[in-house]
Amino acid sequence: MSVRILALVGSLRSGSHNRQLAEAAVKHAPEGVEIVLHEGLGDLPFYNEDVDVEGSVPAEAARLREVAGGADAFLLFSPEYNGTIPAVLKNAIDWLSRPYGAGALSGKPVAVIGTAFGQYGGVWAQDEARKAAGIAGATVLEDVKLSIPNSVVRFAEAHPADDAEVTGQLVEVLGKVSAAAAPSAA
Repeated sequence: MSVRILALVGSLRSGSHNRQLAEAAVKHAPEGVEIVLHEGLGDLPFYNEDVDVEGSVPAEAARLREVAGGADAFLLFSPEYNGTIPAVLKNAIDWLSRPYGAGALSGKPVAVIGTAFGQYGGVWAQDEARKAAGIAGATVLEDVKLSIPNSVVRFAEAHPADDAEVTGQLVEVLGKVSAAAAPSAA
């Protein structure tokens, strides 16, 4: 049995530490766990019910929904922008919340982790992402948290994949997410 976890990164910046953290998750995924790092959130149009109708769903939204539909769980990587969730991540949650009650997030385990420049590691944004995912119908893993502070200093010279403490914590998170997803993957 293999568990497929879809990773969505809330930062579009090429040197994003959250992107690097997601890459570390891919690299250090335990056996039997596949992390799919989704590309294209920057191309996803803002959610609009007027275009979310059969036959006119934007291609990138349809692609995201298709990939998400094949996931057993989700791992959201959220930096903190002005004290809250990045728009690109919130927009992805909005697209995945539809159709109401049957969106790709519905009933699936979701964990939110990340890193940020500040001393708290982006906890406000991560809490907001958990809230939005829960309202969207996901089964939020409230006890699965990883907030890494001072990202600019911590990862100035080392990729998160090469930080033993971070990778240990990340592997623990991946184990908990995959265990929560295992019943649906069976």
